[in-house]
Amino acid sequence: MTEKREFSMLVCETKLSNLKLSCQKISSLQSAIITVVFWLMIFSLSACSADRIAIKSSISILKNTALALNEEEDPGIAEKAIASQLKMLEGMIKSDPGNRELLLLASRGFCSYSFSFVENNDRERAKIFYRRGFDYGLQILMADKSFADVLKKGGEAFRRALRNIDNQNLPSLFWTSYCWGSLINLNRNLPEALMALPKVEEMMMRVLELNEGYYLSGAHLFFGVLYGSMPPMLGGKPEKSQFHFTKALEMTQRKFLMAHVLYAKSYAIQTQNKTLFENLLKEVSDTPSDILPSQRLANELAKKRAQKLLKDIDEYF
Repeated sequence: MTEKREFSMLVCETKLSNLKLSCQKISSLQSAIITVVFWLMIFSLSACSADRIAIKSSISILKNTALALNEEEDPGIAEKAIASQLKMLEGMIKSDPGNRELLLLASRGFCSYSFSFVENNDRERAKIFYRRGFDYGLQILMADKSFADVLKKGGEAFRRALRNIDNQNLPSLFWTSYCWGSLINLNRNLPEALMALPKVEEMMMRVLELNEGYYLSGAHLFFGVLYGSMPPMLGGKPEKSQFHFTKALEMTQRKFLMAHVLYAKSYAIQTQNKTLFENLLKEVSDTPSDILPSQRLANELAKKRAQKLLKDIDEYF
């Protein structure tokens, strides 16, 4: 009997010892897992931080690259370089989605690329790029929840939200409006596109209020084209168009040659003013592209467009 009892106690002690050993192994395994997860988190955070540090140091390079491209005299080189830069920008945005500077560069880049190199040749592709530029710009504006809440509603609440936008958000307001307006212009056959136009006008009016000279009087050029490219029965306003174009030419000292081209292509054709059409485009042809070095590329493109418009003059008059 004693032997059986001793045997039972031995078995219990053995099981208890095995149980403790198992618990120790589980505990050790849990500790190992926690340690691995901890270091993975540290590595992940470090990788994210490293990405963002790299992006932050690259933004000034991207801005300087944009300046250099604006000064480029060869449109062919510029077109290829801008396309590459835009994809690099999108990759950087994936690493730092909320970076306002990257979003603004992308918004401006896609709109400028579409206007400069795509719209005249492929309207469907142009819509894609204008939409992309609009989306990037809108992300900046929508970071303000009060603006996001009233964007769809419109009306007085929307106008109040616009009045709260200051000079800090002026660039994003301009490029978002510019992309959106350009997209609407290419979709004039769609009622929903035209229904959004009043909001774009109000946004651009806020740009004028904040700084009418921003980006080569871009808001004046926007309204010049908007009011000058449609007949009065469809909302065109020739007098207002002429006012805005005259203002833009004055504020840029007639050095930004694309303003002349837009003036001729919209207002002059719509009002059938052949003399103004010819004078504007001949001025572009006779003016050296480097009269405004910071916009050499735009002036080179303006010269090419002026040459084609003059060649096709009989189609317009």
